[in-house]
Amino acid sequence: MKRRLNLRIPRSGAGRRAGAALALTALTVPLTVTFGSTAEAATASSCTAARGPYQKQAERFLGLTVDGRQSAADCRAIRAFQTSHGITPNIGYAGPVTWGVMRVVAQQKAAGKNPDKAGKCPTDKGRIACVDLTRQLSWIQDGRKLVFGPVPVRTGRDGYETRTGAKKIYWRHLHHVSTLYHVPMPYSQFFDGGQAFHSISGSVWSAPGSHGCVNMRSSDAKKYWSLLKNGDDVYVYGRKPGT
Repeated sequence: MKRRLNLRIPRSGAGRRAGAALALTALTVPLTVTFGSTAEAATASSCTAARGPYQKQAERFLGLTVDGRQSAADCRAIRAFQTSHGITPNIGYAGPVTWGVMRVVAQQKAAGKNPDKAGKCPTDKGRIACVDLTRQLSWIQDGRKLVFGPVPVRTGRDGYETRTGAKKIYWRHLHHVSTLYHVPMPYSQFFDGGQAFHSISGSVWSAPGSHGCVNMRSSDAKKYWSLLKNGDDVYVYGRKPGT
């Protein structure tokens, strides 16, 4: 049985239940993997010499020489990616978590400025916030017009999945704090029981995921706050990898 989030929601939202859940700029600028000082800080002494099971895939993703052998340069590049995407331990080992994040990032990059190319989000409703669990992406459309995004998000982990289907934003709280997990949930916009869009301080790529909310970077959550209002449509579809 899932735990329920004890939210104090105004009685004007009668009939709505508090469900379980808590809970780079917009991807209109393509996602990039940058190394810079992060990579320089990843010295050989802090790296592993072990070859991970996804070594070749990681080398290909990062534009390295694809030979399946772990070099010091490979390790620094993999570790830089891990550090920038909140993956631990960040020792340059190309394991399943690192490769899983790389695959999601690749899909996010491929979305470009046409995230609803497959037509899976119903954009004939006027303004709508779309959430693609499979690609861990969200964006706002107004009819065929892309208003904002797509941006990377972090949705519910296994056992706390973000619920799919058509929703509506029904309650907003700028400085919300979870009464269950006692953590800040800035720019909260609730659309299904205790599930909401809100910002987090950590990486939106970090595993294993939220407790059901759609976690966002602060700048993205702030933009969503300015663009959406009570009654606006939300549509959640797909399936988060690993759930």
